[in-house]
Amino acid sequence: MKQILLLSYLLLPFIGFSQITTPVVKANFGVDADLRANYFNGAISAGNDDWFNNGTGGTGAFIIDTTGSAARVARYATDANYRLIPFAATMKYPQFSVVNNRLLYDAYFYRDYHGFDSTNYASGSSKNGMSPQNWNTSAVQNITDKNDILDMMMHIRRTGPNTTDSLWMFAGVSIENTTGDRYFDFELYQTDFAYNRSTLTFSGYGPDAGHTSWKFDAAGNVTQIGDIIFSADYGSSSLTALEARIWTDKANLLKTPVNFSWTGAFDGATAGAQYGYASIGPKNGGTFYTGMECANNTWAGSFSLIRENNSVVTNYTAGQFMEMSINLTKIGLDPLMALLGGNICGLPFKKVFVKSRSSTSFTSELKDFVSPFYFFNAPKATVQATVPKFCGASGSTDIFVTNPLSTSTYSWVTADGRIVGTTSGTTITADTTGTYVVKQQLLASCPTYATDTIIITADPICTTLGCDILGFNAVLNRGITQLNWEAVCRQQVNYFEIERSTDGINFTAINHLNGTNILNQTIRFSDVDNTSGLNAEFVYYRVKAVANNRVNPQYSKIVKINLSSILTANIRLTPNPVAGALLVNVNTASAGEVELRIFSGDGKLVKSYISTARKGANTFTITGFQNIPRGLYHAILTVDKQNYTQKIVVNN
Repeated sequence: MKQILLLSYLLLPFIGFSQITTPVVKANFGVDADLRANYFNGAISAGNDDWFNNGTGGTGAFIIDTTGSAARVARYATDANYRLIPFAATMKYPQFSVVNNRLLYDAYFYRDYHGFDSTNYASGSSKNGMSPQNWNTSAVQNITDKNDILDMMMHIRRTGPNTTDSLWMFAGVSIENTTGDRYFDFELYQTDFAYNRSTLTFSGYGPDAGHTSWKFDAAGNVTQIGDIIFSADYGSSSLTALEARIWTDKANLLKTPVNFSWTGAFDGATAGAQYGYASIGPKNGGTFYTGMECANNTWAGSFSLIRENNSVVTNYTAGQFMEMSINLTKIGLDPLMALLGGNICGLPFKKVFVKSRSSTSFTSELKDFVSPFYFFNAPKATVQATVPKFCGASGSTDIFVTNPLSTSTYSWVTADGRIVGTTSGTTITADTTGTYVVKQQLLASCPTYATDTIIITADPICTTLGCDILGFNAVLNRGITQLNWEAVCRQQVNYFEIERSTDGINFTAINHLNGTNILNQTIRFSDVDNTSGLNAEFVYYRVKAVANNRVNPQYSKIVKINLSSILTANIRLTPNPVAGALLVNVNTASAGEVELRIFSGDGKLVKSYISTARKGANTFTITGFQNIPRGLYHAILTVDKQNYTQKIVVNN
């Protein structure tokens, strides 16, 4: 009987849900295949939000952070190799900002590789229903121009300021060729899905045939959220279809979901696959998405557009930019986090993956893709203390959030310490030892998003002598810390010891200065410390005054320096000229991918190298230059999402 029911289900005609292919404004965001705020459907409209702003005045906001866009476009004009480098831009506003009375979750813009694309599917049979483990990708391959993704963008917001207002997803894709139909997917993963360009493999995919499956109880209630995909087809002039699917066990098609309806399609890796993507629609029917293609000479945004032939253009040709919107609430994908006891303030996915297909068939061959990226990955609170260890039994210290989000709410508790004054905000004051915990909420109405803990301790043998260390300060300049202090002593001091720490708790002596036998007078002291090679985000200093008997030292206050500003750009390529091997020295603020590409004078890629850098100092050895002809080359190093260029000479 179950087999007959399942067969009947699979033979059902697709339940139609009408789409809107004329310009509309949803959640105050223009869906008209135009990127300009305060401009809608070919005319000034001083109120709607959009991706960018082209100088049109009005109350409408633009969403993508365009910091540095003018400099980037100016460099495009003179540096052809720079145009080959992908980059990303995130939302202009902090996550969970309320702008124009709409609650903004996040936004993302990404410029993909193009032409000889290094993130694409190799010729073969990689398809949506397969496990990413079995996808066949390529490092460098020409992409059919109608499948070549140039730029993509995505944004999620609510129709009002509250988490109960309808949730909308907006997305856009720029492609190379506008001739014929074009097909692409926005796939939303539950897991930390990732792509390694050096090994051409995916990782972090789900446990159920390469995905995370949706699960239901007997009554059709969702018991586990899984992966989601939105597949869009654009014809020669407009959006022709958009389909929403979820990954699930085929047996679940016999159940009736509470939140949405099955609409008649199921595709896995094979015809008899247990798991696959099943199409869904709104429970009550009706429109849940819109879509448009751009008109000729539509402005291409603040970053211009890089075509497949590496030319820079200001405007799109007709149909080159495709935009769509999806009402996640209407289709039943919004309240599920809360229904499962989760966070209504969050989103029902973790990573976004955008790719193109060869035809309208959901099971057609996959072509190009944009590497998976995090979406709505709000910074989780981390805390530090100005004085994490008291000298003696008591003291006072500020405890603060190092990465505050302006839209978040922070509250503090302690079971065995004492907070002086307010217990909310990004900074508190504590005057006793103990454990202090901060709780972060993305909004005041949201549950706890993250917590962090710090323990304030004391050094019971840290007693004082008759010497006051005053005005101790530290100033960082180009990797060198200048330390200054004054001392007023009532007994002779043998020496001053400068101590350094990277955690604010464990200190190590780095230098000694002669003390003073001049009593009851203010004496000035100074010292310097080279921190350019230090593998740390922060560095802490204190000064210890030691008497002749070397007991009962006196400590200064602790000062803290942020080193992250100097860690992001320590780059050296040596030797230059290079013959056999090149050493790449990189000092980074955080762990991540490092990529080196070397181009000849005519723009041809002659060598590439990809590796993973740890936080701090790294050295990579790149060999094989003996096979490269002598001459002048351009090296482009990408690290920490920043690009550095240098001319190198190959001298074999």
